[in-house]
Amino acid sequence: MHPLSVTLIQSNLVWENKAANLAHFGEKIQAKTAPGQLVILPEMFSTGFSMNPAQLAETMEGTTVQWMKTIAAEQKIILTGSAIIEEEGHFYNRLLWVLPNGTVAHYNKRHLFAFAGENQFYAAGNKRLIAAVNGWKINLQICYDLRFPVWARQQIQEAPEFDLLVYVANWPERRNHAWKTLLIARAIENQCYVIGVNRVGEDANGINHSGDTMLIDPLGQVVYHCAHEEAISTHILDPQHLQDIRQRFPFWKDADQFNIYHI
Repeated sequence: MHPLSVTLIQSNLVWENKAANLAHFGEKIQAKTAPGQLVILPEMFSTGFSMNPAQLAETMEGTTVQWMKTIAAEQKIILTGSAIIEEEGHFYNRLLWVLPNGTVAHYNKRHLFAFAGENQFYAAGNKRLIAAVNGWKINLQICYDLRFPVWARQQIQEAPEFDLLVYVANWPERRNHAWKTLLIARAIENQCYVIGVNRVGEDANGINHSGDTMLIDPLGQVVYHCAHEEAISTHILDPQHLQDIRQRFPFWKDADQFNIYHI
């Protein structure tokens, strides 16, 4: 493992306006990132958390994915965030993992937020995505998934399954206590770094978002926290710190053995 540079972009979103959002993020990325970084955007970063997929969804050849591929190639970064994607007659809240060479992997949100009707418009995923970069294994998840610890739990055999757990989100301010608490819990129980990137601002439904973007170390210590404003923050994750914690406190070796069956 080598040190991993991560850039967290906490931003307001223009409701259902792809052109404005892509232009806004493009300016931020071009001004504030450097080659080799992993750059993380919020959930549904090009539209906001919309229940209007019939009008907003794109294919994997659409504008948002092509924009991500162009930015990743030009800036020589890995770019991730979720967008509304249509595939085989279904709509997905899909996290996209885009490499500078044009390779695209994806994760479809497993836990759909029924409280807001997300399950009525989107299909649920059934497979996790654990990406690899610089020797790091990165578990990529979306917003409401945070409330379901089994889905994020290390499936340990000879070693921990992943080293970094990432959540991209549109998490409302009124429930930010749960957001902050659960991010810390996921770091402690999985003995890994955790990143949560959330949006700020009020959406078209009058729901306010405080951001509370966070980076947490494997002991549950908050390394970075930002609320109520747009912000870009870059951090270097230290693999030696992670390994030292796992060696000093090898709690992961005593974990229950289990498997997640995809249905």
